[in-house]
Amino acid sequence: MTAFTEEQVEAYLERIGAGRPREATGEALRELQVRHLVAVPFENLAIHLGEDIVLTEQALFEKIVGRRRGGFCYELNGAFAALLDTLGFQVELLSARVFLPGPHQKLGPPYDHMALRVRAADGSGPWLADVGFGKHAHHPLRYDERGDQRDPGGVFRITEASEGGDLDVLEGGAPVFRLEQRPRALGDFEATCWWQRTAPTSHFRTFLTCSRLTGDGGRITLSGDRLIDTPAQGERTESRLTEGELPGAYRDHFGIVLDRIPPIPASRPE
Repeated sequence: MTAFTEEQVEAYLERIGAGRPREATGEALRELQVRHLVAVPFENLAIHLGEDIVLTEQALFEKIVGRRRGGFCYELNGAFAALLDTLGFQVELLSARVFLPGPHQKLGPPYDHMALRVRAADGSGPWLADVGFGKHAHHPLRYDERGDQRDPGGVFRITEASEGGDLDVLEGGAPVFRLEQRPRALGDFEATCWWQRTAPTSHFRTFLTCSRLTGDGGRITLSGDRLIDTPAQGERTESRLTEGELPGAYRDHFGIVLDRIPPIPASRPE
């Protein structure tokens, strides 16, 4: 893993509104993850804008910090891993396969998702950290805990998978993704990243989204032309925006300034 320079670390921390932790502790990891989720949106705009996605730490830094964009799992967790590594955490990239919607619990392709196994200098953890799944746990989960873990994002559990030595991550009793325990390199995810952004059957090509956690623990999402506000307390609201309102919504709610608006897929889910 290529660590960032001190100048890059300071710029990254400014991007997420975080101070530099004195030590690489479990509490510091928790703070960094929450601030990342609030500041940096989960978004797949690059796929619909026809932009290339380059999985190197420097390219990810330039996109997320330099251009103040977001990304999806490979980008967000790839960059976050390099930040944590530079701050003194021990970080391993883990491959996961996402459980697809439906009653048969089918799994997506290998390297479908990237998550992080993190060890802190204070001996806490190990932790399962993830800033690249969209709606998920707000805080790192204990990697070695097999009971319920209560989080502002829901009740999570990590269990032994039925075969292969993998782990299943569940939310509210429903499986979310199956996690391999073998550490991977960032380049291992390139083939599936390419498939995710080019294959007609890729989930990421069928919808357009930009979403982030809000400071009060709610969520703001722009799904195509629908602006969805889901507060931590209170009722969910939804409004449909005109084409002329979309640039302002990206700017005001996500800090993203675009020179053109990505087309909305005709097959977007309602």
